[in-house]
Amino acid sequence: MPVDASRPRLTPARADIRRAVRAVLADVGGVGTDELVLVALSGGADSLALAAATAFEAPRAGIRAGAVIVDHGLQGGSDAVAARAADQARALGLDPVRVVRVEVGAEGGPEAAAREARYAALHAQARELDAVAVLLAHTLDDQAETVLLGLARGSGAASLAGMEPVAGLLRRPLLGIRREATRQACLDEGLEPWDDPHNADPAYARVRVRERVLPVLEAELGPGIAEALARTAEQAREDAEAFEQQIEEIIEDICEPAEAGIAVSVRALAANPAALRQRIIRFVVQAEFGTSLTRAQTLEVARLVTDWHGQGLVDLPGITARREGGLLVFSAA
Repeated sequence: MPVDASRPRLTPARADIRRAVRAVLADVGGVGTDELVLVALSGGADSLALAAATAFEAPRAGIRAGAVIVDHGLQGGSDAVAARAADQARALGLDPVRVVRVEVGAEGGPEAAAREARYAALHAQARELDAVAVLLAHTLDDQAETVLLGLARGSGAASLAGMEPVAGLLRRPLLGIRREATRQACLDEGLEPWDDPHNADPAYARVRVRERVLPVLEAELGPGIAEALARTAEQAREDAEAFEQQIEEIIEDICEPAEAGIAVSVRALAANPAALRQRIIRFVVQAEFGTSLTRAQTLEVARLVTDWHGQGLVDLPGITARREGGLLVFSAA
């Protein structure tokens, strides 16, 4: 049978990415479902390779595939970059294709503000189009960088867990794929990715980790550092899921309503190991008030259980914690 020269050959990079996408699509839909998934497309190599694989795999799974391109407006010509990415998405056969311009605030730094604006836009488009999932193109390298950055900030176990493969509507099929594979897949597909100049700007901590820190670790400790960090993230997520399941099983037995808040049994908290006790405190506060406690705040609250000597209120963001007899009481401030 003659080979179609116009059709790109199936290379290892393309096959690996297609396989990763196929597994995610099997979870969100199924043959004949006609559900819609959206690819978050920037035009860079990672998201372009993801878009190409999704365009190939989605019809075979009975799923429709579209794309959302978020224009942050942070660089000159960003509208042209977004338009080019949209043209590439349409050429791949993705439909619908949406370009969304967002306003990026200044709170929390440019990276965090851009990420918040981007995710808000992606969720809004998913709701409007009734999509069952949004596929993000974070790779194994992105995961390794996230873990290192979290460790440097002292974020504890949360940093070790890195990015979740599944977070609500968001799916990250490429967390097991190296960045070099996505660039190779684009080359094999005949696609020309856009290179974001921000990805080479050492003003950003993530770029310094990518360009300086990880290469030094590889040189001094040997190859495979990125893979090791990604494995650590996976193991940490498994531990966190086990803790969360354990907490959900016991939380109803140790909590009761309190005025303007919730109360937790001091005896039950004291009977648990420190790691579980502190997770219960954070879980209760997050679930009841939507507030995330820092480690320092959590330890201060825990002292009302383990080092009680009549101290008064502990002030937390928007709430207070106090001890009343055998109860640890959290109330809206």
